Formats: sequence, structure tokens, C-alpha cells
Amino acid sequence: MLHLNLIGIILLVTSSYALYDSSSDVVELTPSNFERLVTKSDEVWIVEFFAPWCGHCKNLVPEYKKAARALKGIAKVGAIDADQYKDFTQKYGVTGFPTIKVFTGSKSNDYQGQRTAEAFVDAALKAAKEKAYENLGKKSSGSSSDKSDVVELTDSNFKELVLDSEDMWLVEFFAPWCGHCKNLEPHWAKAATELKGKVKLGAVDATVHQMMASRYQVQGYPTIKLFPSGKKTSDSVEDYNGGRTSSDIVAWALDKLAENVPAPEIVQVVNEETMKACSEKPLCVVSILPHILDCDAACRNDYISILARLGEKYKAKMWGWVWSEAGQQPALEEALELGGFGYPAMAVVNAKKLKFSTLRGSFSETGINEFLRDLSFGRGQTAPVKGAEMPIIQTTEPWDGKDGELPPEEDIDLSDIDLEKDEL
Repeated sequence: MLHLNLIGIILLVTSSYALYDSSSDVVELTPSNFERLVTKSDEVWIVEFFAPWCGHCKNLVPEYKKAARALKGIAKVGAIDADQYKDFTQKYGVTGFPTIKVFTGSKSNDYQGQRTAEAFVDAALKAAKEKAYENLGKKSSGSSSDKSDVVELTDSNFKELVLDSEDMWLVEFFAPWCGHCKNLEPHWAKAATELKGKVKLGAVDATVHQMMASRYQVQGYPTIKLFPSGKKTSDSVEDYNGGRTSSDIVAWALDKLAENVPAPEIVQVVNEETMKACSEKPLCVVSILPHILDCDAACRNDYISILARLGEKYKAKMWGWVWSEAGQQPALEEALELGGFGYPAMAVVNAKKLKFSTLRGSFSETGINEFLRDLSFGRGQTAPVKGAEMPIIQTTEPWDGKDGELPPEEDIDLSDIDLEKDEL
């Protein structure tokens, strides 16, 4: 009787620590079968590394079982007790629970989606599609669009990525089971892509990363917070109060960006370093101003003031603004076809796509504004940069802010001239 009771206790203890029973479609993985079933397999696997005492792991069980049932015959879904097999699972970089990875043979990727059955199915199908195309020797069509520009944020990376950065962030605090969060997800992803290079969008699973959710008093889902550009303090965080469509999110973010972003510096191009104001921006406004002998300091400053006012107006676009004196950067002028019709002249260049558009109207505040406004709406003719690469910038002296001076005339020694001789 004692022997039977002991067996019963052992079975009870074992079952209390098992998250997935034998009736589940989730495959129990161990160090002895992991290589054979997963890393040496031709099948796609979603693998959960769990700890039996982990509350989030227990909460995941219903959705994970549902995903395993839905993927039956399509992909495999497994789970391994990473707390029991610590030495084995450490080589897969498991530092918290649950950790979920997608395996295609020996290759694995961290799963970074929401913890719902639908999201697990999407991840498995995406991996299967990529594997199939790889077998064809092709890249999966749509693989670039599958990748979200939303940054996954956690308690451990939030400070480094958001609080310590100079960038503006919109952060969504969500719960995987929240219906409104699921409805927001495609709009959030689309807005992240449209705002890329201007405003960063992140998402925090507030049911897992409760420290950040508590710090910012998240009480409902989704909650969206704005972390402004520049140095961030607890007082600078704002609640998002815009709409929930991608266009609403983009418009709201750009309005906030315009309030927070400083006006761009109007940089004189005097070496390669100064030209980085173009190469690191989505677009760059390049002006060629008249030579200082043709347009004195007051004249030049008037032109630079026009550029500064327009830079302020379009600062939310995050464009670069540079200028050069006529004749100082001939390669730049040639590449953008500037200068052939006189100075001042202007072109807007996309340094990554090597395309540019030239100002054909007047170099005035009104004329330039109309030109830039058309470009903002995708209108205007473009041409490829000559030479199919950005030109080499010559090192020159920066303008000292003063009027130009004519070179001194050479004195003529009249004693060397025979005035009596008839030169005709």
C-alpha cells in the first residue's frame, strides 16, 4: 500500500509540473529527442522554452494548444522544460520564460509576435513559405513586407532603446488577448513603416513586461504613450489621444514631430563630412548660391535666411539642407545639373535612390515653397544623378561671413615700356 501511495504521489507531482499532457498536440521535447525531432528535421517547428512555475507560461497554454491543433499536418509545435534542462537550453540563449523560437532545421529565429494562436500560425506559415522558396532557390515574395517595422520592447531593453535615445517614440502597451489591440496591430505596423526614419514605433506586451507598464500607469489596453525627441524625463511623456487608423497615427505623430524637432542647420558644403547632411537624410535640399563677388554678404545672408525659414517650415520632413558657392563644388553642380542657367540654383536629391529634381521656378520663398510642396505630395519630375553615384566633394575654406575682396592689381613698371617706339 505504501508503495502504491508513493507512486501516486510521484505521478501527482509530475503531472502538476507538466504544462502539456499527452492528449495535447504540443510535442514534449527533451535533450534526448530535440536534435532528432527538431534540428535535424525538415519540418518547421515552433518551440516554447518554459518553466513549470512561470505564470506567463501557464497563461500561454490555451493559445499554444490551439495553435498546435491548427498547425497539425502543417508545422510542428513543441515545448521543453528549460528549468529542468538548464544546461541544454542555455545554448539557445534562453534567459527568461517563456522564450519561443521558430526552427527550420538547425536555423532558429526568436519569435517576436503576439502570444495568440493566430499569431503563432502566421509565424509558422511564414517560415514554411520562406523554406519552400529557399528550396526553389528563390527569395520569398513578400518576405520584405512581412517584416514589421514595429520594435519589440521589453523591460530589459526599454531604457536603452527609448529613454536613452534622442529619437521620438510612440509606444503601444498591449495585451495578447485584447481585441482592440488585435484590431490596431495592422494599422500600427503600417504607420511604423510610413514613419520610418522620422518617428519610431514600439510595442510592449504589458502582461509580460509589467515593470514598464506599471511605471507608466497602464490600466487598459491598448495604451499608447509618446516619448518626445531629445532628452526624456518622466514629465515629458504624453498620452496619445489620436485616432486608431494608420493615417490618424501618422498625422498625429508628424504634428508632434513638428513641435519637438529643431529647425535644421543650413550647412555649407566644404568637405565630405559636411555632405553627410545629405547622405543620412531621406531627401536633401541643395542650393548653389552666387559667388561672393557677385552677391555680397548681405545678399548671401538674405538667401540663407530664406532657406532657414523654409527649413523651419518643413522640419518635420527631416530633410537635409546644404549650400555651396558657385564654382566651389563643380562635381556636385554637374551631378545635379545645376548652374547652367545661372545662380542661385536648387535641386532636391535622394542620395540613396540617386534621383534628383530641379527647381525651375524663382529662387524665392514663394517659388521654393511651391517646389518643395509639390515634392512632398510626390509631384515633380525627377532625373538620375549623373555618374550614378554621389559626387566627390572638394575640401574648401568655409565662408567667413564677410564681403568678397577683389585680388590686388599688379603695379605696372612704366620704365620697361618704350613709349617712343611705335608698337603699331
